[in-house]
Amino acid sequence: MMAPKFALSATDIVAPPPVVRPEKPPLAVTESAAKRLAVILSREKPGAMMRVAVEGGGCSGFQYRYSIETEARPDDLSIEREGITVLVDPVSAPYLEGSELDFVTELLGQSFQIRNPQATASCGCGTSFSV
Repeated sequence: MMAPKFALSATDIVAPPPVVRPEKPPLAVTESAAKRLAVILSREKPGAMMRVAVEGGGCSGFQYRYSIETEARPDDLSIEREGITVLVDPVSAPYLEGSELDFVTELLGQSFQIRNPQATASCGCGTSFSV
């Protein structure tokens, strides 16, 4: 049995759609968050950045995920403030539109928090939300 042969011509190949970058970053970084991130990232490898992502899960439907990375992906949105960089992937960006990343000190401790105007409900710990 002979394997079928396939040939593609230049007209058969379709280029992916261009990445459309929003005019305004989906996430604002407060001065407090930038200062705390500068301390955290100074302990990491040179060029370290914080990634903020939205994933399915959590008690309210979506949850925020924070990670430290040393390389940005080609389609990442990059938000810079006071020498630090926060990365947001294009899938998470619409869920973060109009949000603010802050670092707060409260009675129970310190944490990064996202104030998201799109969230219709959130859990008590503030890491899970629904839209």
